Amino acid sequence: MGRTTVLSLTFFLLALVAIVGARPATFLQDFRITWAETHIKQLQGGTAIQLMLDPSSGCGFASNKQYHYGRVSMKIKLIPADSAGTVTAFYMNSDTDTVRDELDFEFLGNRSGQPYTVQTNIYAHGKGDREQRVNLWFDPATDYHTYSILWNHYHVVFSVDDVPIRVYKNNEGRGIPYPKAQPMGVYSTLWEADDWATRGGLEKIDWSKAPFYAYYKDFDIEGCAVPGPANCASNSNNWWEGAAYRQLSPEQARKYRWVRTKYMIYDYCTDKSRYPVPPPECLAGI
Repeated sequence: MGRTTVLSLTFFLLALVAIVGARPATFLQDFRITWAETHIKQLQGGTAIQLMLDPSSGCGFASNKQYHYGRVSMKIKLIPADSAGTVTAFYMNSDTDTVRDELDFEFLGNRSGQPYTVQTNIYAHGKGDREQRVNLWFDPATDYHTYSILWNHYHVVFSVDDVPIRVYKNNEGRGIPYPKAQPMGVYSTLWEADDWATRGGLEKIDWSKAPFYAYYKDFDIEGCAVPGPANCASNSNNWWEGAAYRQLSPEQARKYRWVRTKYMIYDYCTDKSRYPVPPPECLAGI
C-alpha cells in the first residue's frame, strides 16, 4: 500500500470519527459538568466518574454536543443498600421548552433488600407520560452494568446489558408521534425525589445514610454530531440504520418477552385509571 493511499485512509477514518462520534478517552472529552461541580469526581484518570448526592445538592452532567440518531451507552454502578427516594437518571433530551423530545432511563432507589426499579419514558413532539417500569433481575449496585439507547429511523430500543427492555416503534404512518426532527444531547443526574420515586413517595430518603454515590465509566456515543455534516442523520449507511438494527433479532425478541413477562411492574398502556382508552401507540403494538 503506497504512502498516498495510507494517508488518504487515515484522513477518511479521522473524518468518519468526527461525523459519527466515538468512545471518548476521558469524561471531559465528550461531557461537561452542568450542576454541582463539587459533587462530581473524576476517577481512573478521567475515564470514570463518581456522582454524589447529599443534603446540600445532587449533581449532573451533559454531552458537549447533540446527536441526531445513533446509540449511546454507559456502564453504571448504582447506589447500594438503602437508596430509597433517590433517582439516578440517564437520558437524551432535545433541550427545547415546548416541543420536547426525550428518551429516559430513571433508576428509582429502594429500601435494602428490595429490587431496583428502572423507569423508562419517551417524549415525542412535546408529549410524554409514556412510563414503563421494570424490576432489574440483578443487583445493579454490586458491579457495573451497561445501559444503552439505540435511536434510529425505525425504533427506539432501551437495553440493559444488551437485553432489550423497551421498544418504541416509528409508527408515524399511523399518525403517532416519533422523535425524529430534533437532535438530542446526552444527560445524567443524581437527585432526591422522595415525593414519588420509591413506592409512590411512601418511602422517604434517609439522609443519615448520605452521602449517596453512583459510578459511571465506558461512555460511548456513536451518532451524528450536531453541528456536523447536514446529511449525516439521513444517511442510510450509518451502521445503526442497518438491517440488523431495524428490528429485534429472534434472540433479542425472546429476551424482550422474558423481561416483559417476568419483570415488568407498570405499563402506562394498561393503566385504565390514567387512560380509559389506551393511547394510539399502545393499540399500534409498540
